[in-house]
Amino acid sequence: MGFGSRFCHVRGAKFLDAQRLTKTYRVGSETVYALRDVNFVALQGDFVVINGPSGSGKTTFLNLMSVIDRPTSGEVFIESQPTSTQSEGQLAYLRKTKIGLVFQSFNLIPVLSAAENVEYPLLLQRRPKPERQERVAALLAEVGLSDLARRRPNELSGGQRQRVAIARALVSGPMIVLADEPTANLDSKTGEAVMDLMRRLNEEHCVTFIVVTHDPAVSRYAGRRVRIHDGRLEEGEGNGVAASAS
Repeated sequence: MGFGSRFCHVRGAKFLDAQRLTKTYRVGSETVYALRDVNFVALQGDFVVINGPSGSGKTTFLNLMSVIDRPTSGEVFIESQPTSTQSEGQLAYLRKTKIGLVFQSFNLIPVLSAAENVEYPLLLQRRPKPERQERVAALLAEVGLSDLARRRPNELSGGQRQRVAIARALVSGPMIVLADEPTANLDSKTGEAVMDLMRRLNEEHCVTFIVVTHDPAVSRYAGRRVRIHDGRLEEGEGNGVAASAS
């Protein structure tokens, strides 16, 4: 099917641009900074791994990049369009059509089969049944789960469930996939297999991946490495546009 191949001709184009992002919370009379004046750019075809300890701001950063949450100040541009002026409905449409999400806890629907979980985003988009069937079959084949399509999540291993989650994130043809601790609930061997899969999908289909993790072993898969600490980003080794905190 080539779910991301239609974007290959724009590999290297700017998709996401975060400028001077700050996110604060009130705890009693105190202001707590989750992110401080962060700048970040993601290009089409990037594979960015963001490392940081618990409490460093990783999840907050991902929530802002996926427009699930809004910054206290600063702006997130998607395809050069500011998101701060968009309605919740417009942001939900962006997430449905251009942003794929992979969660630490898989977030699969337990009463649905693997195929039905992958199909679910297409149902929300009201895609025709033949198209849904074609896309689901192609993605399950891509992640090596065609023979397990009818199984429910409780009949799958952790690695298999994460592969279903990756297929679900990709089925609607997003330009970018954001993964929150995708190996945290997996043993090291299974985690390596999941990261190998994500890297292959990135290279073959030009889909941008941003992976946040506390696991330093994941960094070896990065095209770009970024460190997050106390709500600030620092670009590490790798190629690409720098992420920085002013």
